[in-house]
Amino acid sequence: MDNLQFLGISGSLRRASTNSGLLRAAATRLPAGVALEVASLADVPFYNADIGEKPASVTRVLAQMAAADAIVFACPEYNYSLAPALKNILDWASREPDNALLSGKCAAIMGAGGGMGTSRAQYHLRQVCVFLNLHLLSKPEVFSNAFAGGFDADGNLTDEKIATLIGSQMQALAARTRRLKG
Repeated sequence: MDNLQFLGISGSLRRASTNSGLLRAAATRLPAGVALEVASLADVPFYNADIGEKPASVTRVLAQMAAADAIVFACPEYNYSLAPALKNILDWASREPDNALLSGKCAAIMGAGGGMGTSRAQYHLRQVCVFLNLHLLSKPEVFSNAFAGGFDADGNLTDEKIATLIGSQMQALAARTRRLKG
């Protein structure tokens, strides 16, 4: 069984983010032979074609993407859509020649937010991922209500039902990634 490297990317920049908490939970629910590294977007500037040399923060995240076998997105919902930080890093990555950092890779989406648990934002992200040629898991879907008592004050997941669902998603992502790398 080949070892796999997943890259977690949270669209939230808050220190106590529940979306980042979902990624922390995912790191504890990985199948054997899988590691998860979480990228930081806190210092990534907005994409601008006039920037000649990529900033170090962008180069760092793009290198993490290059090393990853699959990507796990933790997608917050801002005004019924995905967060700017998440869209921004995808814009940076998509500018690499032939979309080489993303095209053909497997990915999964999870999210914590209001009543519908980021479902609208996740569907917008799915549209973006179609253009980027990412192979998204259809199921299991992970939608978590961030305000229903399933997280502690630091944004850590405490809801065992969601944690189990995340574990199932990580299992499915590993299986799909291994099949496609096959």
